Amino acid sequence: MADKLNLDPVTIVNKKFGVDFKGYDPNEVDHMLDQVIEDYQTYQDMVDSLNAKVADLEKTNASLRARLIEVEGKERARDEDGDPMMQGASNVDILKRLTKLENEVFKNSGNPNRKH
Repeated sequence: MADKLNLDPVTIVNKKFGVDFKGYDPNEVDHMLDQVIEDYQTYQDMVDSLNAKVADLEKTNASLRARLIEVEGKERARDEDGDPMMQGASNVDILKRLTKLENEVFKNSGNPNRKH
């Protein structure tokens, strides 16, 4: 990730504010910082989870592409020796299976809250 965060939960917890006679109530500041820390950690957990899902989907995608190339190669080799009518039928079958596979991949990646 190219962006660098300025704060982390420990920095927020350890931050000390100067107080003058018109300063903020330290208890209110601490309470607010506690909420910021909780949200910050929640966001970090979400980012980590989504990055893991992206990596998993990229791995699955690469595997499926490799399998598709393999199947297409086998199909091409078989079609060179086969009946032209069967070639059309097998292409339709491949397209149907590919569409089903794409639907599964996009259905799974479309819902980030879905557990695998």
